[in-house]
Amino acid sequence: MKSLWSLKGKRVLITGGTKGIGEAVAEQFLNFGAEVLIIARDQDRIREKLDDAKQFKLPLYGLAADISSSDERKLIQLKVKQLWDGHLDILVNNVGMNIRKPTEKYLDIEFDRIMQTNLLGLFDLTRQLFPFLRKEEGFSSIVNVSSVAGLTHLRTGSVYAMSKAAINQFTKNIAVEWAPENIRCNAVAPWYIDTPLANQVLKDPDYLEEVLERTPAGRIGTPEEVAATIAFLCMPASYYITGQTIAIDGGFTVNGF
Repeated sequence: MKSLWSLKGKRVLITGGTKGIGEAVAEQFLNFGAEVLIIARDQDRIREKLDDAKQFKLPLYGLAADISSSDERKLIQLKVKQLWDGHLDILVNNVGMNIRKPTEKYLDIEFDRIMQTNLLGLFDLTRQLFPFLRKEEGFSSIVNVSSVAGLTHLRTGSVYAMSKAAINQFTKNIAVEWAPENIRCNAVAPWYIDTPLANQVLKDPDYLEEVLERTPAGRIGTPEEVAATIAFLCMPASYYITGQTIAIDGGFTVNGF
């Protein structure tokens, strides 16, 4: 009987795969037997990850590229063609950025930067990889890393929230539109996770206390917990799940007064 809990031999592309959630996702997929291509802007960081993987003979590959650049998104497509002959089983759209400030304070250039990275980059890369993801047998899986900011109000960062809410809707559309091609699409929406990006604001003890008060689980999540959910959403065990946005938030989004 084929295992429902394996990713052995699957070919996986992860954007933002060298730190935080993306790094944990890459490690999780490698542990489950997948071949992994990580995309990030920092060539030195990619080289470090590849050197570590080489010691353990892990099938990890890397490409330095900026997902907000149209030309560099084309390089990603070309890399998949060269590496796996244009075959891809799993796409994890993880890369993202934020600028936290009140709505009336945003500059046009800041709006454009967030949308280019979080939304346009994800949208264009996903559609470019569509021919590689379509399957005649079995399923491919797309997992978009969204945020609870796309589900409910947070204190600042309306532009970031807009980009993540759009990702949640894109997830639904792709799940239905590409279902005939045997492509599933889901999203995960983390709350505060112990990553360098989140720690920029969580280092404020008063703010951290407020966050924990609003989180029924009473703690910050870990990158490994997000990665485990993403891995599950790509396994045969989840093949009847598509079009969903799963909050990984310790209960934050359902916490009333």
